[in-house]
Amino acid sequence: MGDNVQPIVAGVIFLGAYALIASDRLHRTVVALCGAALVLALRVVDQRTAFAAIDWNTIFLLFSMMVIVGITRQTGVFQWLAIKSAKAARAEPMRMMIMFSIVTAVLSALLDNVTTVLLIVPVTFLIADALGVSPAPFLISEILASNIGGTATLIGDPPNIMIGSAAGLGFVTFVAHLTPVIILIFVVYLATLRWLFGRSMTVSDEARASIYGFDETKAITNWPLLRRCLAVLGLTLLGFFLHEALRLEAATIALAGAALLLVISGADLEHVLRDIEWSTLFFFVGLFILVAGLVETGIIHAVSSRLLALAQHSIPLTAIALLWVSAALSAMVDNIPFVATVNPMLLEVARGLAAPGAAFRSVVHGPQMLPLWWSLALGACLGGNATLIGASANVVVAGIAERNGHRIMFIEFLKYGVPVAIESLVISTAYIYLRYLL
Repeated sequence: MGDNVQPIVAGVIFLGAYALIASDRLHRTVVALCGAALVLALRVVDQRTAFAAIDWNTIFLLFSMMVIVGITRQTGVFQWLAIKSAKAARAEPMRMMIMFSIVTAVLSALLDNVTTVLLIVPVTFLIADALGVSPAPFLISEILASNIGGTATLIGDPPNIMIGSAAGLGFVTFVAHLTPVIILIFVVYLATLRWLFGRSMTVSDEARASIYGFDETKAITNWPLLRRCLAVLGLTLLGFFLHEALRLEAATIALAGAALLLVISGADLEHVLRDIEWSTLFFFVGLFILVAGLVETGIIHAVSSRLLALAQHSIPLTAIALLWVSAALSAMVDNIPFVATVNPMLLEVARGLAAPGAAFRSVVHGPQMLPLWWSLALGACLGGNATLIGASANVVVAGIAERNGHRIMFIEFLKYGVPVAIESLVISTAYIYLRYLL
């Protein structure tokens, strides 16, 4: 296949797969794997390159946390959390939605957002079942909150980790520059929740009364196992905080935690493996290969380079354009390969802007480059809220929901995700302009 034809084929396969996923006519994992098979069979990208493009750090992080959460679920602690949470919110759905959103956003800033939703979603199902309402509104609100909260820190979302590594920006720097605007965005988001879900958040008095009849003290059925699970989970979370100092990837830490818990818990391995969201993991595998076709044929590079050509003429225009283009592309493709492509381009821009004899690091962290780094971070992370496949947390929650008989439709998610993404980006645009460009 000629070099001129490959980009067309890669683009057609990706757009066709995206259209099928959006139509919900076929399972998204089937579509992703079929698209990946076509990319390989038509030699758009060779197998070695395609398999190397799979982000195994993401895959094994997800797998390992699924193992830890699956074993922990056997203790009944999620039932305990569900009952305590429902009673604290007086069994009012909207109040519980706001509370869960706050917890999800805070934990997503301190941990990675995928780990957070793995912990929150089981609680959500239990509460929704007790109230006799659909869990879908709760799950969608938690997805949106996790992506907003994860944007606030270096470790909250994978794109931020990649940007921090490329630009040499540390944890404190991310907090100083991104957390203020994320707090504002999240407050506006909480106000938006009533407009998005208020009409669907009603339950009968009988259902509310039934919540108070539950005894949370009887929910935990295996205290020895719970203590082991909490110990391993605590060590794993500590490892996430220290992963840079330990020089270990997050997946390595999570895998070590999962292996340790399997050993000390005595859990039935086959039972644990049956509870893994395999369809979610293989959806990511297929998606990474599909995106590899876009990367290897130069499509993502072409889009990004056109945008960055503006930098020689106008940094403000480039920053705002980068914010919105990053958001648009992150809503359609995984933001990890996109950020991986743009990072070296921004470093090239920094080299072009550097004055003779100037220290390169000072230019990378200088007033001309900082708005570009923060625009990339905000666009890539917040743009993931627009669609059901825009971010890892979205896909994980959708997979768990479908496994529990509550499928979240692609079009249904758009009705909530797009308005939240747009309002977040409008606020981000004003923040970038007022703080860095005015």
